[in-house]
Amino acid sequence: MINRHGPDVTDSDFNDEVCTTPEAARLLGISPSTVQQLVEAGIIKAWKTKGGHRRIPLSAVHAYKASTLATAEPASSAVPAVAPKLAPVRAGQPLQVLVVEDNPMQQVVYQQHFNAWKLPMQVQYCDNGYKALLEIAAQKPDVLLSDIMMAGLDGLEMIRTLLERPELADMSIAILSSVEPDVLEQRGGIPPHVLYFGKPVEFDELRGFLRGCCAQKARNELRLPPG
Repeated sequence: MINRHGPDVTDSDFNDEVCTTPEAARLLGISPSTVQQLVEAGIIKAWKTKGGHRRIPLSAVHAYKASTLATAEPASSAVPAVAPKLAPVRAGQPLQVLVVEDNPMQQVVYQQHFNAWKLPMQVQYCDNGYKALLEIAAQKPDVLLSDIMMAGLDGLEMIRTLLERPELADMSIAILSSVEPDVLEQRGGIPPHVLYFGKPVEFDELRGFLRGCCAQKARNELRLPPG
């Protein structure tokens, strides 16, 4: 967590025991935006200088790298390499959520937050749009959270394909992307009734959205005739 209460420091106060966000990203083999997400989530400790520059202890970087290697053997990481299939939606079951994200570290960040929120939902991950289309056709999740920039079929193309299918009209869709809305406008804009969350994600807003989806699912189930 960023230390906002400690003494003010300047760049001259630092030595080789701290690093910048880009340096931490290189050490971990991930993007600077993912490092920022991990810091904001409190998973990697950091602080800011008087000039607003983030500094990260090398010890925190090495500790995080060691923890990810420890959970990777055997294949039992926070986000399984092969996620369980979504169960068909039935009354009384949790909200079914599909996250389409090609960055494994970003998947871990999401899962850390989902676990902490303890919302009644089950989450599956796909790393590209083609896999997601197959899963959605087979399982029809309640909520789709999708990145935009991915290899092959990107998120925006995938979402537009899904919106053409009337049987998926009840699925809630949100974009989670670092692509700015004005750039998306050049590609036809964000489709109607699709929410946009910029990266780094404001997780309080995302939690509110998912909490609302859980509540809506519960209300809909109360209206179902006894089966």
